[in-house]
Amino acid sequence: MSKELSTREANYSEWYNELVEKADLAQHSAVKGCMVIKPYGYAIWEKMQAALDKMFKDTGHVNAYFPLFVPKSLFEAEETNAEGFAKECAVVTHYRLKSDPNNPGKLIVDPEAKLTEELIVRPTSEAIIWNTYKGWIQSYRDLPILINQWANVVRWEMRTRLFLRTTEFLWQEGHTAHETKAEAITETEKMLDVYAKFAEEWMAMPVVKGFKTANERFAGADETYCIEALMQDGKALQAGTSHFLGQNFAKAFDVKFANKEGKQDYVWATSWGVSTRLMGALIMSHSDDKGLVLPPKLAPYQVVIVPIYKGEEQLAQISEVVLKMKAAMEAKGISVKYDDRDNQRPGWKFAEYELKGVPVRIAIGGRDLENGTVEVARRDTMEKETLQQADIENKVAHMLEQIQDNLYQKALAFREEKTTAVNTYEEFKTVIEGKTGFVLAHWDGTSETEKKIKEETKATIRCIPLNNKQEAGVCIYSGKPSAQRVIFAKAY
Repeated sequence: MSKELSTREANYSEWYNELVEKADLAQHSAVKGCMVIKPYGYAIWEKMQAALDKMFKDTGHVNAYFPLFVPKSLFEAEETNAEGFAKECAVVTHYRLKSDPNNPGKLIVDPEAKLTEELIVRPTSEAIIWNTYKGWIQSYRDLPILINQWANVVRWEMRTRLFLRTTEFLWQEGHTAHETKAEAITETEKMLDVYAKFAEEWMAMPVVKGFKTANERFAGADETYCIEALMQDGKALQAGTSHFLGQNFAKAFDVKFANKEGKQDYVWATSWGVSTRLMGALIMSHSDDKGLVLPPKLAPYQVVIVPIYKGEEQLAQISEVVLKMKAAMEAKGISVKYDDRDNQRPGWKFAEYELKGVPVRIAIGGRDLENGTVEVARRDTMEKETLQQADIENKVAHMLEQIQDNLYQKALAFREEKTTAVNTYEEFKTVIEGKTGFVLAHWDGTSETEKKIKEETKATIRCIPLNNKQEAGVCIYSGKPSAQRVIFAKAY
């Protein structure tokens, strides 16, 4: 298969789809709307998982697991949540197949195996978890409960795209229970900070922290906080959400506790999650027309070493040097792949690792053996330089730090260049259609105006930034007074 990709400028969507498949990240499956995450793609997801899991545990959370299936009666208990997800639900109605008497070799649903209660394949787990918490919580001494689960969920999507929107996807979902409203809000904001730190320090992806409008809020939440990132095509991507659920689920499932005064009160709740959508965000934040560009902290291997040799004897000599370099780098925590396969030429390998976004590539040949050198290539800038083999592990470690920072700074500069303040609706429409990116505009605070702007321009309010600057103005659409600008964009 050719490694050549469509260009971002020619067709961004096609470029993205080709890159996901050609870089061996994922592919479409036999199940419509679902994907197979291939080993290289899953290795990136595992790195994300490991970093996030440590951050969760460092903030006092523990992992658990809850069922994939939710009885319909439980799902319906919190009405706003149920209505919000109803159109996306997959429903199990029967539990057995049988042979078709009219068509030997085929199976049909056994009509006698109908479930007494239909089961919802979880689109999110609040219902089953809060039904469980009811049995765990009696007193304030049982609080807080700080639980996360790594799981899959199903949301029946009509239009899908690998990683960004699939019928089944992987994620983590935190579900916590608290004694007071203040404690729950603190938890919600703390986890938003965890997500922002991960996005910026691991993914090298700058984000804006904010909260959603009522129209965009999670179904069943009193407040939804989010991190918003800007992709290279000028569209926004919601990269993570943290929800203050108030007492809504506690009331729906009658989860009460005896407080310190001995009185009964409803528990306060949060939920928060990120998904394999982060893979799409990672791809679209940094990659170029040659393929993936991965930040070193999330690359399955940070360095690849390619030998250039003539004959087995020279390969043996190169390998002796390479294995010592590899061991020295691994001792510093750098992940290294030595590709000494003899079934592909070095040029083919170089293109392969460019496509897969390996941060640093080292080439070593016969002349390098004589001179004690190696050729080192950076994936982010495509720069090459010849370095001495001595102390290569420290040189590469420093280079990886530079790459990680450079990717963040480049993405930040792009976001700043693509952020525009506007004062009129005409100016707003011009920027949304032409320049794209984040548009800072005054809004009158009404759902009606928000809906009309979305209908007319397909732009949505991505968030109201936390600690937003107060600035008197008038709404770009209605002309009514406004106290602050909010962030609009077209989005994934």
